[in-house]
Amino acid sequence: MNQAGRRHEKRAGDRAGYRAGGRAGAVALLLAGAMALTACGAGSGSDGTPDLSSGSRKGQSSTGGGQPAPDAVAPETGRSAAPEGDAESGASAAPDVKAPDYLSTFALDVDTASYGYARRTLGDGRLPAAEDVRPEEFVNSFRQGYERPEGNGFSVNVDGARIGSGTDGDGGTGASDWSLLRVGLATRTAPPASERPPAALTFVVDISGSMSETGRLDLVRKSLTILTDELRDDDSLSLVTFSNEAETRLPMTRVKGNRNRIKDVVAEMEPAQSTNVEAGITRGYEESVEGHREGATNRVVLLSDALANTGDTEAEGILRKIDSARREYGITLFGVGVGSDYGDAFMEQLTNKGDGNTTYVGDETQARKVFVDQLPAHLEIRARDAKAQVAFDRKNVQQFRLIGYENRKVADEDFRNDGVDGGEVGPGHTVTALYAVRLREGASGTVAKATVRWLDPKTRKAEEETGTVTTGSVDGTLWGGENDRLQVAAVAAYFADRLRGGDLPGAPGLGELASRASGLAESTEDSAVEKLATAIGQADRLQRGAGTDDEPEPSEGEIG
Repeated sequence: MNQAGRRHEKRAGDRAGYRAGGRAGAVALLLAGAMALTACGAGSGSDGTPDLSSGSRKGQSSTGGGQPAPDAVAPETGRSAAPEGDAESGASAAPDVKAPDYLSTFALDVDTASYGYARRTLGDGRLPAAEDVRPEEFVNSFRQGYERPEGNGFSVNVDGARIGSGTDGDGGTGASDWSLLRVGLATRTAPPASERPPAALTFVVDISGSMSETGRLDLVRKSLTILTDELRDDDSLSLVTFSNEAETRLPMTRVKGNRNRIKDVVAEMEPAQSTNVEAGITRGYEESVEGHREGATNRVVLLSDALANTGDTEAEGILRKIDSARREYGITLFGVGVGSDYGDAFMEQLTNKGDGNTTYVGDETQARKVFVDQLPAHLEIRARDAKAQVAFDRKNVQQFRLIGYENRKVADEDFRNDGVDGGEVGPGHTVTALYAVRLREGASGTVAKATVRWLDPKTRKAEEETGTVTTGSVDGTLWGGENDRLQVAAVAAYFADRLRGGDLPGAPGLGELASRASGLAESTEDSAVEKLATAIGQADRLQRGAGTDDEPEPSEGEIG
């Protein structure tokens, strides 16, 4: 097995463990792009310092007791197990094996770091490691044009198209038999900056030796300088740096009258020794608790290449130490990755379990996008613990595969268990889930019903919205059809799958994907799609002729 294959195999093992842990309730399946509202009270240690290690998750709604979405299970069969040979279920061959599962449940995700880092890696002339490629983050990096709701919560948009055969003869296995189903969720756009609550931000900056590489610490300095000018006078900021140890450079300080002071502290940061992420995050949360502001958005922002080599280097262990502050004070963790060598998987695990999200900054243009356009506008929250469940109609659907979201999966029975964490989603965000769906011959009627469930950020009341798609809505042709944004999402997903050595049904080769992306860049007049075309072309040159594994799949239910 080649190196990429070993990485992919290791990643799959990690994801399986992560998934199992989530089902036990020990690991939070979190996403985010938004902030948790503050809650009052925290324990204290004997020395009077905040106790950051205690506290446990409680159910936040009387509904509790996890249940699938309504009409999610065919009444004649009930909740069914996975088919024979499904590695996840561990089911063994038996004459009375139950019918396959036609439910798909996952926590929402608004991360984009995987795509940003892949672009940086390809630009450096290297293929990204398979374990660093997450298709949902590729897809969620592009605008989709969904209808948005008027209030908090989500709009649900479901559509799709027939995949058809690829023009270069590499259309994937059984391409003409498959459709692509898109489940699109969107929140209301961000209010003007003057209308959001004030923010209390604690920046935790990696100044280890590896950050001395051009494009790391210098980019962090520029990013923080940019942000200092963008924050409002009533916002607050603190700064913690870490190498082998952590140091508070600036306690929580109001921005008004202190912009020059903040910039001076930022400019003084210089690279030092090892990378003790544990020390940095722990100190950062201590500072955030110390500077906590009622009625404000309280967030820790980690800026690092995430190459931890000192202290606790496991995400779960690090987050366990600050669990009480995270939950009781509503402090969320936003990760900003930098550097050509970047611990993407580690950063993603940290932010997932820290009720936050992650992005990647490769140059000053991207830094301005994150720290000027995104972070200030998205400090509020539209939905807490958001989960989605898609119920496929077994009368019309033979097989389906969710593209990505491997480490976001939630047990179907925990969909309505509000003690099981979902994703925090902010204003103006969209979340897209793509499914490869194989319809039965002669299928007619409902294909799937998508339900999103979330907690209102103020009342903590559980709310739901649903959307349904029928066979008539997926009969059109994907490639060359009228829906450019669906095609962009498809190109991004298929690109990610090719990079990690997958074999999605109907996936064109990289050459055809690059060509389609170029055409879509012209029709959408979107520079982001043009950059996608460039990245696919770079990958094609690096990976030309790469094959894929051809393992048998079950003939019914969920595959992959």
